[in-house]
Amino acid sequence: MKKSFFAALFAFSAIFFGCKEKSEPLRIYSIIHEEETEALVNLFTERTGIPATFLRASTGELVNRVISEKNEPQADILLGGATNYHLLAKEAGAFEPYISPLSKNVPSVAKSDDGSYTGFCVLALGIGVNQKRFAQKFPGVALPKTWEDLLNPAFKGEIVLTNPAASSTAYLFLQNQLQRLGQEKGWDYLKTLSKLVGQFPDSGSAPAKLVGTGEYALCVSYLHALQKYRADGFDVVAIAPPKTVGDVDCIAITKNTPHLEAAKKFVDFMLSKEAQELMSSIDFTAPVNPEAVGKEGSIRADSLDLIEYDSALAASQKNDVLEKWSKDAR
Repeated sequence: MKKSFFAALFAFSAIFFGCKEKSEPLRIYSIIHEEETEALVNLFTERTGIPATFLRASTGELVNRVISEKNEPQADILLGGATNYHLLAKEAGAFEPYISPLSKNVPSVAKSDDGSYTGFCVLALGIGVNQKRFAQKFPGVALPKTWEDLLNPAFKGEIVLTNPAASSTAYLFLQNQLQRLGQEKGWDYLKTLSKLVGQFPDSGSAPAKLVGTGEYALCVSYLHALQKYRADGFDVVAIAPPKTVGDVDCIAITKNTPHLEAAKKFVDFMLSKEAQELMSSIDFTAPVNPEAVGKEGSIRADSLDLIEYDSALAASQKNDVLEKWSKDAR
């Protein structure tokens, strides 16, 4: 029943997004936003003649699905998701290694040694503030500039943080604090902050939206998502705190895919200058390809004060950290 349901969804997306009619299009599980996915899929088909369909869902859902389906994959590509999630799927034997010729320009920290996954854009966390709501709710209070500034008790109910069990964005935030402060002080920070959070949505895109539209004053979000809302005219400002965390969105080929050659072409495409500039033009991400130029207003990774993030440690701790978060902090 489950397989037939998702097969129907893929068939629907093929019709809805106007892919060329062929018997077996490339199938993509996408964690990045639908607008970006549609634009990239359409450009890929235009450039290669290979039709493609996609299903968009949250990181946790799609990574778990790729792992559970590894013997009979329902998708050929996992598009998006932070490094630690791709490490988990790699260790579960859910990926088909492929080293693209274009990956030689990708920094070593943004790819696996064996080609199981490769980063295609840089992500960094920050604080989002709706300036109008903040001024109304907290007159005379300075905008938060550091992670510690978010612990102001006056902010209770006005902070949005995604659910770490469902979103790679929020799990990256947990690891940001644990690796920045150490386990004891990191958990003290997270327990204090959790009591101030007004909503824990599942989608990583929700905090920037809720703050951008003025439903909340503050959020933890990717900086590029906040910059996009600002460019769209919303009264939101993106703040990059000292010792924040940076990671990459990755792409991987699923194990046992029957469309391996087409999947390799899609990986090559996502590492290209053209694809990464297209993505940045839509969502303000910073490209990994050194030849690609990010959209004006995007925040360059080399302008940030980043911790030395250990993605392998984050992956190995994931179950324990989420269990402790659910028990002690949430």
